[in-house]
Parts: sequence; C-alpha cells; structure tokens
Amino acid sequence: MRLLRATAVIAAMLSGTASAHAAEPTGTWLTQKGDARVRVAPCGKALCGTIVWIKDAIDPATGKPPVDESNPNPALRGRRIVGIRIFAMTKDANGVWAGGIYNSDDGKTYAGKLLTVGDGQLQVNGCAGALCGGELWTRVGK
Repeated sequence: MRLLRATAVIAAMLSGTASAHAAEPTGTWLTQKGDARVRVAPCGKALCGTIVWIKDAIDPATGKPPVDESNPNPALRGRRIVGIRIFAMTKDANGVWAGGIYNSDDGKTYAGKLLTVGDGQLQVNGCAGALCGGELWTRVGK
C-alpha cells in the first residue's frame, strides 16, 4: 500500500521532459516501481487515470483492501484505492495532457503532465513546490 502511495507522490511531485508529439496515452500502464496499474481512458474531453490494480491488494494492518484514509473529505476515506481516479487531464495549448494528479498518501492533488515516449512508455511529470521530476510507466494493455 505504501508503495502505491509513494508512486502517486513521485508521479505528482516529479517533472521531466519528453516529446509532446507522440501517440495518445490511452491504455493500461504499469508504474515505474511495478506496484500499480493505471488505466488511462477518455472521459469527456479529458483523459482520466484510474487505479485498476495494486501489488499489495491487502493491507497487512487491517487484512482488507487499502483505502483512501488520508483523503481530506471524511466521506471518501473509506473508498478503496483500486478504482480511484487519480487524474483527469486536458490538452494544453502545446498539445500536452496536463492537470492535477491525486496522491492518496497525503490526500492532496498536484499539478502534472502526461507525455508518451514512443508507444510503450508514458512519462508522468509534475511538481510540488520546487521539487520536480518524472517517472516512466510501461504500457501493459491498450
């Protein structure tokens, strides 16, 4: 569970560079650490990323699926991590998918970008304050 949250933090806090003219980033992606899969699909005019699998599907502390316990909205703290939409990005003026990325570890949403690198990798970029960088996700399905 902590690995998933760390991945979301890294994805939201990091920013790198990549080409914005690659293929659309739809499909299912394995995070760089291999601890989660995120399905990226159209949702209206945006592209939404939803967690569809996590490596640690059972929280050892509770014996149950991990939940969004740090959400600032108390009504959402019991929702399972699998199924959470962590981003809804729209194309900016440069044709780059940009928007917020939700981090279930701290319940905050950070600015981010998606950039495809060929057909097999997705660069997930972002910044939290002055800390910026990126993470490469690998395609596991369309």
